[in-house]
Amino acid sequence: MKTKSCIMIAGGGTGGHIYPAIAIGRAIQRKNPQIAVRFVGTSQGLEQKIMDKEKLELHLIQSGKLNFSGNPILKLKTVFAIVYGFFQSVRLIKQYRPLYVLGVGGYASAPFLLAAALMNVPTALWEPNAHPGMANRLLSYFVKKAYLVFSEAERFLKSQQTQIVGMPLRQEIELGRNLPKPMSSKFRILCFGGSQGSLFLNQQISDLLIQNPQLQDKIHLVHQTGPADFENMKKKYAGLSCVEVHEFIYNMPEYYQKSDVQFCRGGASTIAEAACFGVIPIVVPLPAADNHQQKNAEALLKNNAGFMILQKEFQPEVLKQIVNQLMTDLVIRDTMIKNLQQMSSANAADRIADDIFKEIGL
Repeated sequence: MKTKSCIMIAGGGTGGHIYPAIAIGRAIQRKNPQIAVRFVGTSQGLEQKIMDKEKLELHLIQSGKLNFSGNPILKLKTVFAIVYGFFQSVRLIKQYRPLYVLGVGGYASAPFLLAAALMNVPTALWEPNAHPGMANRLLSYFVKKAYLVFSEAERFLKSQQTQIVGMPLRQEIELGRNLPKPMSSKFRILCFGGSQGSLFLNQQISDLLIQNPQLQDKIHLVHQTGPADFENMKKKYAGLSCVEVHEFIYNMPEYYQKSDVQFCRGGASTIAEAACFGVIPIVVPLPAADNHQQKNAEALLKNNAGFMILQKEFQPEVLKQIVNQLMTDLVIRDTMIKNLQQMSSANAADRIADDIFKEIGL
């Protein structure tokens, strides 16, 4: 039986890689249902859980993170896992003979995209951050095309062609663009520390409400804690009717639609989704060697579209001042919402799908 022609999308780890991959895959299938989309990931991230929920097939390979400090034995094991993942990738590519391979970042992206490029399969990488990570910087020597969210990333990559397309968003997120927000007498904050949650953000936003009881009648907080801190946060918020606590939020559009401000990390997809709904981000970038989240947040500041507080300089009083300012100054809120929406690129997933079809002559 002849295998259906397919396009393969490799990557994962966190929602910031997985959901854009799903958005691109679904755009491809909407435009050409005769083309199958096959996703490739690892067992180490959230892709199995999310793909199962989305009823999408996932092929697993071995891989890991090299860019970390610590145990040299663990690094050596990771090297072997990546090499093994490379040969698993070769086998999958020979089995399915994809028309095109797209890498979206995350552990699976590097070995699979490299294998495809060396096997002369048309390839592209997608880079969500203003400062690309090590894997995409290295892959760009082998991969001819790069789709970018931020123009600032262009100078770090060696791909022959770059195209600024914006952030691929799920269709349910795109549909929320420019919809009017439901009215509320409360100032609505969404705390979202990425798909894994953030212990630091959890502590700071919960302290803000608990240590400032005068805010509890004025604010409604929806807090995604992540799995590690869920039970602890439930106990900490016990008795507070102004807080809604979730381990993980699957229906993000509903909560974006009902939020005024987001207290968050600086992942590119987090910022882009907030921008689509006009939710003003207060960003505390995750500290990292390459500071890619800080670079993303700096793009917001440059456009007067949000706030940034560095974790090493974090002061609870600064967060309180920002919240009070946004609660009381509607002019600043309206200005930032307009600036955010100007930064938000519509239909990026469709543009990537169209370009892939153009590349392969469909």
